[in-house]
Amino acid sequence: MAKRLLVVESPGKVKKLSQILGTEWIVRASCGHIRELSNQGEDSLGFSMEGGSVRCNYVPRDQRAKETIQQLKAFTKQVDEVVLATDPDREGETIAWHLKEVLGLRDAKRVIYTEITASAVRNAIAHPRKLDLNLVGAGLCRDCLDKLVGYKGSPLVWALNNGAKSVGRVQSATLHLICQREREIQTFVPQDYWNVWVDYQEGFRAFYKGTTDTAKETEQQEAETHDDAADNTTKAPESKRVLSEAEAIRLTETAKQHPHQVILVEGKTVQRQPPPPFTTSTLQQAAGSKLKFAPDKTMQVAQKLYEAGLITYMRTDSVMLSPEFCESARQWLEQNDPQNVPPKVAKHRSSKTAQEAHEAIRPTDVFRPSVQLREELPADEFNLYVMIWKRAMASQCRSAQLRKTLVVTQSGNLLWQARGQVIEFYGYAKYWNNLSKDSVLPELQQKQALTLDNANFEKKQTQPPPRYSEPKLVQLMERKGIGRPSTYAPTVATLKHRGYVELAKGNLQPTALGLEVDAFLQKALPDLLEAEFTAKMEDALDAIAQGKQGWQQYLTNWNQDYFVPALTKAKNVVVGVSTGITSTPRQYETSRTRCPECNNCLSKIKSSKLQKKYFLKCTSGCENIVLFWSDRSKSWEAPKNQASGTENKAKPPAKVTSYPCPVCKQPLEEYSYTKDGQSKTMLRCSNPKSRQDNKHKDVAYFSTQKGWWSPKFGELGKEEAGGRGAGSRGKR
Repeated sequence: MAKRLLVVESPGKVKKLSQILGTEWIVRASCGHIRELSNQGEDSLGFSMEGGSVRCNYVPRDQRAKETIQQLKAFTKQVDEVVLATDPDREGETIAWHLKEVLGLRDAKRVIYTEITASAVRNAIAHPRKLDLNLVGAGLCRDCLDKLVGYKGSPLVWALNNGAKSVGRVQSATLHLICQREREIQTFVPQDYWNVWVDYQEGFRAFYKGTTDTAKETEQQEAETHDDAADNTTKAPESKRVLSEAEAIRLTETAKQHPHQVILVEGKTVQRQPPPPFTTSTLQQAAGSKLKFAPDKTMQVAQKLYEAGLITYMRTDSVMLSPEFCESARQWLEQNDPQNVPPKVAKHRSSKTAQEAHEAIRPTDVFRPSVQLREELPADEFNLYVMIWKRAMASQCRSAQLRKTLVVTQSGNLLWQARGQVIEFYGYAKYWNNLSKDSVLPELQQKQALTLDNANFEKKQTQPPPRYSEPKLVQLMERKGIGRPSTYAPTVATLKHRGYVELAKGNLQPTALGLEVDAFLQKALPDLLEAEFTAKMEDALDAIAQGKQGWQQYLTNWNQDYFVPALTKAKNVVVGVSTGITSTPRQYETSRTRCPECNNCLSKIKSSKLQKKYFLKCTSGCENIVLFWSDRSKSWEAPKNQASGTENKAKPPAKVTSYPCPVCKQPLEEYSYTKDGQSKTMLRCSNPKSRQDNKHKDVAYFSTQKGWWSPKFGELGKEEAGGRGAGSRGKR
């Protein structure tokens, strides 16, 4: 009979761990987070701040979480010992704390492992530790920060009345990066320039470099960076930019009139260091550029590989590898590629904020045959596994060796330049090839005369900065300190889900809604959009996780010193928007279909929920004129309740209730309307004059399972309790 209970996060791990641990153990999953901050208290925050302390009120996330808690409580009563084995990061530590609280564990035993293998799991079980309350504090602080920003900030953008749903601590700063780039593209003014070159009969091309009269320019050193977000297209060489066609013609004519000779041949051998193994960020970048995976898909596929025991934990910012893996990789190289064994084990430097207790993402067994895995795994999982294997192996190889050559020629007072490269030893690039292709120059001697074959030029134009691909955005978030490994993918997914950005030709482009929200927040909460400001908040969470700062004191100080004054200023901007001072009419694409009431063209309103991706609505003043595409009739149709109302030309009288309006005490009435093709009902003030009254703009109660509820005034009949609603406010 089982005597011990192991609680993990993901149900995908249960089978593998049960096989490892045997019948003495019961293995069960919490299915991620089991509790969240309630929607009680002031502004439905679920926590209160008094002085320098914070009191949190956590409740089960949903019905499934309630059932999970009950099941785990029942198992706890059946066993002698409970061990918490949630994921080895800040979020996992916080989930372990929640489990301790709901299960009533006095001295909770916590174990961590970064790979689901028999040796790693058994070693972890043999060395349990106590909960790290510093990590837990950082997790609780992030919960409160995200809800505070989301719940207090989101109502500001609701005032725009354009469909904006949320503001978030990480989300809004990331959106700002995308919108900034879009504005740079919109304001970019292209400039013409000319690329000038000469071709020699000796078999190479040289590009215009300058003149002998100009001061010698310092050669720019090539950056030895490994860009995982790059698309691996080699940039074609160009001359020094010539700014007029007349000058380009003069240069080519001069080249044809004067003899050419070599004045410099410079060759050097360059060592290119192997790239570090994957972190969460670089895995998302590489999978995006090579496999065309979105960041959230990369994490879903990696999660399955981790649960199957094939790779180590995939949320990490460390590039450290265990000595056991390094030795295993060295043995593989000695057996299969002895020339690539380095003199000593390669070591890579992590970022300052990396948690060095973690490992980089790597395979758990480098000797596992790929032929067998190809048959066992779906294509996406196999391709991602192979990429992780190659990158980890490359990190343990010798450096690549390149022979680089620079040739400078002269004709008259003009200088021409050619660069060559030959890979002499591939080294790590045998497994992870990020080297540009060979460009071979002929053997040349200094002062050698050359025979001109042709001199020519081409007109070119400067290009605007490109939009960010998803891999590039993740890379930028990491470099600017916006978010952490666990938040990169969810943040990008949230921006797409909210309709703030969309993919256009593989790149992220802000929608009109996204640009409007960002422009508004620049006026309302400008600090929240700055990468440096958000990065400081992440640094503070790291300091809390390391025990250098108290989380409750930080949260209360941040709220009092920054957020409360910032919100006060922001509300003045909202007043301006609501009175029409700063708002501009939103532009919609028009349809050829006309409104049945006013005969104006209907507007196309985008909606990701619909198969056609938009519906039609009258934006000329007619109330509730909405049409949806019918595949059955191949035409635009009104919803059934609207269609009947259109035919009768008279709306049924509103049903007056006994509930008083919280503003003028007139009775509330039931008002029916249609949203996204669904019939809905709300309560509003029955006084017709309230429609134009600013004081009544928040008088709206919506139907919920508990009864009528308002984002501003709470549940009907419970106003005195101070319950304030949440709406669809975003986190992070």
